[in-house]
Amino acid sequence: MASRHLARSIVLQSLYEWDFYNKKLDLKNIVERNTKDFGPGLEEIDFINKLYEGIEKHMPELDKIIETAAPEWPINQISMVDRNVLRLGLYELLHADKKEVPSKVAINEAIELAKTFSGQTSGKFVNGVLGTVFKQLENG
Repeated sequence: MASRHLARSIVLQSLYEWDFYNKKLDLKNIVERNTKDFGPGLEEIDFINKLYEGIEKHMPELDKIIETAAPEWPINQISMVDRNVLRLGLYELLHADKKEVPSKVAINEAIELAKTFSGQTSGKFVNGVLGTVFKQLENG
């Protein structure tokens, strides 16, 4: 598994745990523990930190965009895995340095995470939501 993909997987699993406990645990501690457990020796620590800190900071904005792009799915009715995959993908789509993470890479990585960690139709759902946002950005 490529190191950036592993880094995203660690962030996703950490967001899931944080969300599962209603955001009452410290996300930084969860990420540090999961990085040690799932990515020993991983060199993408700065990337991991940028992702989870950015997602945590921009969560209200990300959730609002998800609800706008998927109006038939209130944020709390989206499966916890899909919700956090979307948050991660949207954060990269909207806030990552495009030279570092091009938009198509952000979308494809989110789709792959959804396929790996969620249900059969999750990849299509994530692609639909992120594709909608991407088109709006292009037409901006």
